[in-house]
Amino acid sequence: MNHVRLPSRPSTALRLATILVAAWPLAAVADVVQISSLKELADYAGRSGNVVVMKPGVYRLTDVVSIAEARRRHDRNEFQLLTFSGDRNEFRLDGVVIEEDTVIRKALAPPIHTNEFVISGSHNTLSGLTIVDLGDGISNGGAAVSVDGADNTLRSWTITVRGSFPYGYGDLFGKGGPNIINPLKKSGVHVVGDRTRLIDCKVFMRSFGHGIYVQGGSDHQFEGCYVEGVMRPTAEMLAETSGPAFKAEFRTLAKNRRGEARVTPGYIKSLSEDGFRMYEQAAGEITIRNCTARNMRHGFELRPERGVRVENCTAVGCEVAFWVGGRTVVKGCRGDAQYGPLLLIEGDDAKVDLELSAVESDMNVHALAAIQGARHEVTIRPASGPPRKRPVPILLGFGTPMMGEGMAPIPPRPARDVLLRNETTMPVVVGLDARDCRISSKGPVEHEAKGVAPADRAR
Repeated sequence: MNHVRLPSRPSTALRLATILVAAWPLAAVADVVQISSLKELADYAGRSGNVVVMKPGVYRLTDVVSIAEARRRHDRNEFQLLTFSGDRNEFRLDGVVIEEDTVIRKALAPPIHTNEFVISGSHNTLSGLTIVDLGDGISNGGAAVSVDGADNTLRSWTITVRGSFPYGYGDLFGKGGPNIINPLKKSGVHVVGDRTRLIDCKVFMRSFGHGIYVQGGSDHQFEGCYVEGVMRPTAEMLAETSGPAFKAEFRTLAKNRRGEARVTPGYIKSLSEDGFRMYEQAAGEITIRNCTARNMRHGFELRPERGVRVENCTAVGCEVAFWVGGRTVVKGCRGDAQYGPLLLIEGDDAKVDLELSAVESDMNVHALAAIQGARHEVTIRPASGPPRKRPVPILLGFGTPMMGEGMAPIPPRPARDVLLRNETTMPVVVGLDARDCRISSKGPVEHEAKGVAPADRAR
């Protein structure tokens, strides 16, 4: 281990860095520390005021936390795998890969919702780390990474998440209660600390759980991040002759359009939850910019109704591209409706500008958008190139299906004083409880007749 202090006559850039460090109360000068082991990383993760540079390479967590050690940690109620509890540090981890065999997590047997790699300190920057989950060890909820402290930045992280049960069916059998099959989730990045910044981070979901989700704190920023899951057709699930879905007789929580609580062929499910999920506990100004969600249940689910702003973001191949709550601003974003709606919108006073990709599939899609609430301004534009061929309606005065499930019926809901600009050729269907709405449409506009459900008519 080498300790290298900054030169006595540093360059201009280093002098500026030293001045900034001097402003921090616990460290007059930052040490630049070279490390080459997980044991050293765990040591400096608990210190403050350092610049830590780790030697690139593949590091196996089992070399530090064996199965026996995991069981001892369980007995001591020590359930995190690595905690960055120090303040005002910079961790340069480019080229560092930490492989976590999920059998460790299983042996640790933590309480529900326990996270694994936790940033609990404040004013830290951590860049370049790759975390790869290996194996099929099951965790009892929680996330691979949690940002709990204030003013932390994660830059250029790559996380591959495994370790949930059941994996292979999405939320068809429940997502926390009530359940047909009790799920044990494993999510990607959990944010609860104030002013968290995730820059150019990638999360590859190979488990049932959210990619990046916010359940607390305020004033977060997500820039250039990417979340990817896996899709699976329901017909493939129904072909199983063993396993948890077969044992449950393919019963589901949400009823399909025939009123049956059963998996229905002709649809496709994400095997994970949402790409970017903002819960109601999130506060302040949340900005999501230049981010992409691919093959997730809901690409961007934004529900706090406190001012989420989404700019230049893309949803590809999700069950629902954008699920928008009140006072959310979606500007210059794009998505498709190949497996489900481009847009679900609720609450009041949202402003949405979306571009519709023409990509289609042979799966059942019942709505391009479903809009409820008051005083929204919604614009849906076609992408350049050939337009979408199969018509699918924009439903004004309709709500969200149960759990956002594509197989479930879309219920009528009130809509008031909504401005809708439909620049595509897709049809618009106006529900019976839509009032004082202004519609500009290049596609046909149909006012719903009593007793007829347009979502059930559409394929």
